[in-house]
Amino acid sequence: MATPAEADMAKDGARSLNRALRRALAAALLPCLAGCAVGPDFGPPAAPVADHYLEAHNRAIGTGRQDYRDWWKVFHDPVLNRLIEIAYDQNLTLLSAGTRVLQARAELGVAIGELYPQQQQGVGLTTYNRPSHADAASDPQLQLNNFWQSQLGARAAWELDFWGKFRRGVESADAAYLATVASYDDVLVTLLGDVAKTYIGIRTLEKQIAIARANIVRQKEALQIARDRFSGGTATKLDVYQAENVLGQTEASIPQLTMQLQHGQNALRVFLGMTPEPLDPLLARSTGKIPVPPAKIFVGIPTDLLRRRPDVRAAELKAAAQSAQIGVAQSELYPAISLTGRIGGSASTINGARLSSIFTPAGLAYSFGPSFQWNILNYGQITNNVRLQDATLQQYLVDYQNTVLKAQQDVENGVSTYLQSKIAVEALRRSVAAANGALGISLLEYQQGTRDYTSVLTSEQNLLQAQNDLVIAEGNVPLGVTMVYEALGGGWQIRDGNDFVPPATNAQMRARTDWGDVLPPAGAPKPPPPALAAPTPGLPGPENEGPTVRAPEF
Repeated sequence: MATPAEADMAKDGARSLNRALRRALAAALLPCLAGCAVGPDFGPPAAPVADHYLEAHNRAIGTGRQDYRDWWKVFHDPVLNRLIEIAYDQNLTLLSAGTRVLQARAELGVAIGELYPQQQQGVGLTTYNRPSHADAASDPQLQLNNFWQSQLGARAAWELDFWGKFRRGVESADAAYLATVASYDDVLVTLLGDVAKTYIGIRTLEKQIAIARANIVRQKEALQIARDRFSGGTATKLDVYQAENVLGQTEASIPQLTMQLQHGQNALRVFLGMTPEPLDPLLARSTGKIPVPPAKIFVGIPTDLLRRRPDVRAAELKAAAQSAQIGVAQSELYPAISLTGRIGGSASTINGARLSSIFTPAGLAYSFGPSFQWNILNYGQITNNVRLQDATLQQYLVDYQNTVLKAQQDVENGVSTYLQSKIAVEALRRSVAAANGALGISLLEYQQGTRDYTSVLTSEQNLLQAQNDLVIAEGNVPLGVTMVYEALGGGWQIRDGNDFVPPATNAQMRARTDWGDVLPPAGAPKPPPPALAAPTPGLPGPENEGPTVRAPEF
């Protein structure tokens, strides 16, 4: 047993420790009471961009800025314009991306609600108490314990956001929501590019089939000449066989090209959200007419990609959302301080009381006070979770830089395809003219008997190959234009003024669930998104995040 002196020393030590703990807790609380939030504040990541594109000096490339909203209209092709409209209205991949925006918007509302009292419960209980027959027989007093008892009340708990845990959660959800908007725009940009590229491919294949059929007509004429000469004894059967061989190869190319054409049409149907049905009403107006590319395209400067490419913005916002998660994880290192309260009443029918007395002052009881919970011995779990979140952020920052590099690569690839295909077209046009002339001369000389049939075969094959190469190169020029404008992030602006889901889907979702102002009825005025402060339309960015403390969204 401790002596009085030892007891006093122990008390003094406990008081000193208590004072030290209070000072340490106060020192930790004071800055947070001023509205601090633990964890890093997100800043714009470094973007590896060049000063200009490699082919910026070329006369066919302009470095001035341009409105890329309706870039496909540079082809002046009404069929393509109509296909773009249908794809925007009906594509299911885009619709799925739109529903992900609504999902993220609802998740943001959940995060906002965490700032307010997290637990609110109304509680009620009614019980009937009756002792057993044996107990009542042994103790007559227990016979009085047959009674009803009721309790009614409410209780709440509010974890205060001293360390910014919930504010960082709102910040993360806000950035994640904006990232889904940017991802929607990226899906839209990709869709428009895919529709244009598929359409160009279809027109190119149609022209290749037409060329193959025209060459079949020529080769049949040459075959007839060979047969006539064989019948007249001026040629051997070898010439006939060789002519039939080349003709058969050309005829076999048509089913192969038709198969590729049908595959392209099938892909186009999916882009348009259509079931397998004839596309003739949409495509037959200009069969085999490849879209005419402009003589010059405008690419701006690489820095423009940071504000125009949706996938670049989405990568940046993904990193911003992850940065806030570091603060959420760090807040677990500190005590969670809560306010708890309970109010209610109880009453029973024992001794003649009435259950209605639960509503009287005599039956009323309440309690209120602060509490805290501190995960002290977590064996490094919280600390390592912070490290995990930080490593994930670093990964997203690297992914952002890689996205910027790939964006520049996409532009350069498109520019290269456009420029080099134009050069190839000019050379192949000369090649086709020469091959056509060679075929005419070789046929004439064969008929006159001054040449053998080998020169005719070679001329036929050269002409078909040159014509095919020319058509492919002609298709690659508008394909390069499409690649460039898609790589520049053009086209997402057409969503301006439209919902992320079409009216039919809007009505279907509202019939199932109360969406409030998050998804207003189709055609109703739309309130501005709470986080988007940039002029509409505009790609969202971290600068568009809203305040971390805002009213609940019911």
